Formats: sequence, C-alpha cells, structure tokens
Amino acid sequence: MSALCVATAAALFSWSTSSFTLSWTHSVEKTEWQESWVIEDNALVLESARVKGSGAGMDPGEGAKLIDGWWQWQPTLPPLPALHLSASGATASPWTLCVADECMSLGEQAEAAVKLWSCPEKAESH
Repeated sequence: MSALCVATAAALFSWSTSSFTLSWTHSVEKTEWQESWVIEDNALVLESARVKGSGAGMDPGEGAKLIDGWWQWQPTLPPLPALHLSASGATASPWTLCVADECMSLGEQAEAAVKLWSCPEKAESH
C-alpha cells in the first residue's frame, strides 16, 4: 500500500492509504466541491470530482452527469507528483481531507500553504 504525506506550516502527517478525498466550499457560490484521489506509481491521480450545483467558476467537467443533486464526472488531469493548496482567506471553508473515516481541516488560516504527495510507507504518524 502507498502512503500519503501532508505538510503544513506547523506539522507533517502521513497515512498508509491508496486513496483520499478532498472537499471544500466554494467562496462565491457557497456550494460543496469534492474530489476523490488515488495514489498510483508514486503520483496523485484525480479519479472523480463532484459539485453540488454549478455557478461562478464551478462548471462541471466534460461528461458530467447529475446524480442525486451532484454533478459528477471523471476529470482528465494527468497524474501529479504533488498537490499544492494555498489558502486565500476569502474562501467559505478550509479544505477537508479524509482518509478512510478520519478527516482533518487544512488551510484554515490565510496564506497557509499545504502540500500533499505520495511518500514511502512508514508507520502511521497522523
């Protein structure tokens, strides 16, 4: 199994996992956005995305289907070596990172940079 590492200004976390979800509330539309990610070949792969509605800067992706009030689709983003998140302070919520049943908030403070990447599996340290 792979491991997910997360670095914030204050701490470093890691989980033994091959998948995680990332969600947030859009700053203008106040609508939830969710992404499902997997770790493959030491890269982060965006497997699916969904948004509860659409609006300013929140257009559903190509091939999106409306299912139970959520626009859902499979993005065509290439695998990423890392995912960098930066907090503007203008968003309605921080990001929520969930691994299995454990969730944590990221980027609650303005300008709080966060990095997610695949790292060697070690003892869990979250």
